[in-house]
Amino acid sequence: MTNTKTDRRSVLALLGAGVSFPVLAACGGSEAQAQQNFRVSYSEAEWRRRLTAQEFRILRQAGTERPFSSPLDGESRRGTFHCQGCGNRLFSSAHKFDSGTGWPSFWQPIDSGAVAYSTDRLLGYARTEEHCADCGGHLGHRFNDGPRPTGHRHCINGVALEFRPA
Repeated sequence: MTNTKTDRRSVLALLGAGVSFPVLAACGGSEAQAQQNFRVSYSEAEWRRRLTAQEFRILRQAGTERPFSSPLDGESRRGTFHCQGCGNRLFSSAHKFDSGTGWPSFWQPIDSGAVAYSTDRLLGYARTEEHCADCGGHLGHRFNDGPRPTGHRHCINGVALEFRPA
């Protein structure tokens, strides 16, 4: 019998070990960002000034960090996870779990209005893309393979988050 979590970790680590996947780096978030007015809004030049190059690529260009590259994947202290772009409270440590995917995962947002959703079809099938509800920053994707009580796995780029201990 194989361990699914170990198998998933091995495959994701292998995929992320120096292999570049442009498809994963462009998940289609720009469309959702451009079509909505958000409480926090800056010009592209201002976002570039406020964010690091990697934060900009993920939050504003819908990029994806390599699996197992974020220290927040293993973060286990009590606290809250905020949007790196605008500071919006997104997730609580009480809702975090180890999904074995290599990205910080949560079974629900901190409240129903913290994140916004859109449909991403870049990989040839529909996925639920997550954005910060306040600034539209790309966070990651929501899948229906998470734990109870929601059954959701909010698979979030650690670069898109700022952890604030309780």
